[in-house]
Amino acid sequence: MNVLQELEQIVLDGDVDALQDKIQKLQASNEYDALYNVANLLIEYGFIGQADEILSQLLLVFPDEAQLKIDRAAALLELGEEDEALLLLTDISPDEEEYVQALLAQADYYQMLGLAETALSKVREAATLSPNEPVIQLAQAELLLDSGRYSEAVRIYEKLHETTEEIAGVRLSSRLAEAYSAGAAYEEAIPFYEALLDKEQNPEELFGLGLAYYQTGRYAEAVTRLEQLLEMDPDYFSAYMLAGQSYAQQNEDDKALELFKKGIERDEFDKELQLAAGKSALKLQMPEQAEGHLKEALVLDPEYIEALVTLASVYENQEEDQALIELLTYSEVDQLEIPLLHAFLAYAYERTEDYEKAYEMYFKAYDGMNEDAAFLDQYARFLLEEGKRDEALSVIQQLVRIAPHEEEWTAYIAQSEEEG
Repeated sequence: MNVLQELEQIVLDGDVDALQDKIQKLQASNEYDALYNVANLLIEYGFIGQADEILSQLLLVFPDEAQLKIDRAAALLELGEEDEALLLLTDISPDEEEYVQALLAQADYYQMLGLAETALSKVREAATLSPNEPVIQLAQAELLLDSGRYSEAVRIYEKLHETTEEIAGVRLSSRLAEAYSAGAAYEEAIPFYEALLDKEQNPEELFGLGLAYYQTGRYAEAVTRLEQLLEMDPDYFSAYMLAGQSYAQQNEDDKALELFKKGIERDEFDKELQLAAGKSALKLQMPEQAEGHLKEALVLDPEYIEALVTLASVYENQEEDQALIELLTYSEVDQLEIPLLHAFLAYAYERTEDYEKAYEMYFKAYDGMNEDAAFLDQYARFLLEEGKRDEALSVIQQLVRIAPHEEEWTAYIAQSEEEG
């Protein structure tokens, strides 16, 4: 058994003390080639700190060895020592054979810092020096994809895909499907997803294809793929939502509700699924079940505006005034500044004969609801009942501006003008 095999066995056995002892003995020797190979083995198994010690030692012996600088820089990046890594990489001059490799490593450094344009500039410089190197073209495409420049990434992936399916462990069909989908070119993504899934069923790609079908209006096919995914992985929670939405698009609200509820059984803390289940229950004329799901969504997130508005709409439609007032008072609706909720409160206070609060809520709702004819009609009638004729006339004039065929109010304005 050679040194590498012996060390690998120690790693596999998990004997940390024996590993450290073996590394120390090797470091005391002058077997530099063996040490370098050991460092690479340690990196492969995740012992980055120990590998860095060896690479650091080797650099003391071979301070001008560019490959050692690149290898140690990569280890330092893994260890979070980015500044020291960059110093090593920038110490490699353009006339050295490893300069292109150093540029790619610098690109990784800048990408880690979120400096996408700087990272791209390094890859482009590398591509200029080695224009026919597929790995460099792939690196450029990957950066473009990560930075949201999908069409540019697609062009490079397509060109690479003409000659090969895989580079450095990256499946180009998978990247093309991802890039097309990310850029909302779902129709173009579908053939790549289908080709990938013909070879192997993969949860991420099943979901990607389901989403692409959904976005292109092929809802039945979306359901088929998403249900395949859920059979494979029942905890793929996004699939419950998308499959349910696909059923809803086909007006199969009972099946949509069933999917949402199955998702909730797997994760009762998913507020989006609770909201979706509530909306489906409403469409199925099941207000009590809808109320339960919407309340659960608000327990999970008291500031979940869509759930709040939906539940308030349920109470308003059923004229459950006390429940509506309690819900919106608890939610501090005044701070939310949502005119529709102010309008709901106005209606509830009016029905419960709390006219002072109703007037306050109508007034707050008006600026945001002054294009809503139904609201203006109800507000005008309230003002007239309260004897606020001048304010009512202003609201009625606005109502007639947006709904000029309202004969009752047109006649009211004419009569007011005659009396005035």
